[in-house]
Amino acid sequence: MLIRTFALLAAGAALGLQAGCASHAPAVMHLNSGKVLPTGLPFSEAVRVGNTVYLSGQLGNVPGPGPIKLAPGGMAGEAKQVMDNIQTALQAHGLSMADVVKCTVMLADMSEWGAFNDVYKTYFSGNFPARSAFGSNGLAFNARVEVECIAAWRK
Repeated sequence: MLIRTFALLAAGAALGLQAGCASHAPAVMHLNSGKVLPTGLPFSEAVRVGNTVYLSGQLGNVPGPGPIKLAPGGMAGEAKQVMDNIQTALQAHGLSMADVVKCTVMLADMSEWGAFNDVYKTYFSGNFPARSAFGSNGLAFNARVEVECIAAWRK
């Protein structure tokens, strides 16, 4: 029992928590800039927990009022727009593409993986974030690609 208690205390210390004190838990902030999508949707554009920002999945939609409209140009057009949307959302919350540590890519057709990569790689210089990519059936608005990211402030 003592070893188990010690392990739990050590895990809490690693997260920056003190035993019995929930007030030291990192603050959770729900962020909505309205620069990519309207703010009244049933999800947050991003959620910040401590120094980590979890960006909701972004589509290749053209920002602006009115109905959601995907960028023209097939995969190349949507991929460029989705990456622009990620960049816009990050900048709205004080981050940049250099702060991205992980991306998850969902493709409606895995045969377009190479075409997506051709665009994706132009948004990063030097080190690339960790990444997963998988095929998905039925993305919102019949999109070809959706990308979600995790970013972290550097100390």
